Amino acid sequence: MKIFVLGSGAGGGFPQWNCNCPNCSGLRAGTLRSSARTQSSLAVNDGGEDWLLVNASPDLRAQLETCPALQPGRAVRDTAIAAVLIVDAQIDHTTGLMTLREHTKRLPVYCTPSVHSDLTTGYPLLTVLEHFRGVDWRPVDAVGRKPFRVPELPGIELQPIPLPGEAPPYSPRRHQPAEDDTIGITFVDRASGQRVFYAPGLGGWTDLVVEHARQADVLLIDGTLWKDDELADRGAADKTGREMGHLAQTGDDGMLERLAAFSGRKILIHINNTNPILDEESPERAKLEAAGIEVAYDGMEIEVG
Repeated sequence: MKIFVLGSGAGGGFPQWNCNCPNCSGLRAGTLRSSARTQSSLAVNDGGEDWLLVNASPDLRAQLETCPALQPGRAVRDTAIAAVLIVDAQIDHTTGLMTLREHTKRLPVYCTPSVHSDLTTGYPLLTVLEHFRGVDWRPVDAVGRKPFRVPELPGIELQPIPLPGEAPPYSPRRHQPAEDDTIGITFVDRASGQRVFYAPGLGGWTDLVVEHARQADVLLIDGTLWKDDELADRGAADKTGREMGHLAQTGDDGMLERLAAFSGRKILIHINNTNPILDEESPERAKLEAAGIEVAYDGMEIEVG
C-alpha cells in the first residue's frame, strides 16, 4: 500500500494568504527554515493504476501536478482517481470536488450520512456537481464501524470510526455534532495486514481511537496546533483548538503525551500555519524529534506492506 501526502497543512495552508504571523511572514521573507504546505489531502494506492483520493482540498489542482501517477495520460481526458473519500464536511476537505467536476464519468464519493447531509443542504456542493458529471454517493457507516472496500483498490480494506470533533459552521449540528460528523480511517493492506490510521481532525481520545492508534503501523494524526490557545496567543483568532475540534500537541491530554504510548511510526498532519513546529529550527520541533514524532510535508511518500 502506498500513500502520497498531497497536502499536509490545515485550512488556509502555509503560508496562509492573509496571515502575517511569525511563521507566514518568516517563510515569505526567507528567514524561516521551513517549506510551504497546501491543505490536507492524501492519495492511496494498492499497487495498481487506480488511486483513492482522501479529502479534496481547495488546492487540489496544484497538488495533482506533484503526483504524476494521478495523471497516467491513457486518453485525452484521463485521471487515475477512481473515487474520493471525505472524512468530514469542512471546506478544506471538500472544495476540491469542484475541480473534479469534469471527470469522465460520475464520481464515487464515500462519506457518512451526516457529511452527505451537510454537502447537500447548508453547503450543497454535491447538489451543484449534479449539473456536471455528478457524483455517486457511497455511504460510510462509521457509527457501526462497518469495514468497506473501494472496488478499484481491492488490496485495501478501510475501517471507519467516529472521532470526537466539531460540525462545520454551516451545519445545523454546529456545537452539537453527530457521532459521524468527523471520522478516522484505518487503511489495512490485505496482503500484509499492516495498518495506517488517518485522523486529521481529533477532538478527544476515545477507547476506539486508542485501539486503532495502538494497532497502527503508521499513524497520520492531527497536528493542527502546538497549544490549545495558540491562535489567540499569536493574534490570529479567538478560538481554541478544542472549540474547533482539534487536540493540541501540549497541555492536558496533549498529543505528545498520548503518542508516547504507541509503537507505530508517528506522523503529525493537518498542521496550522501558526504552529511553531513548522519552524525546523524551533525548540518545539526539537521536542518532536526527540520523541520520535515526524511532521508531514507535501510530497511525503509512505509505503507499508
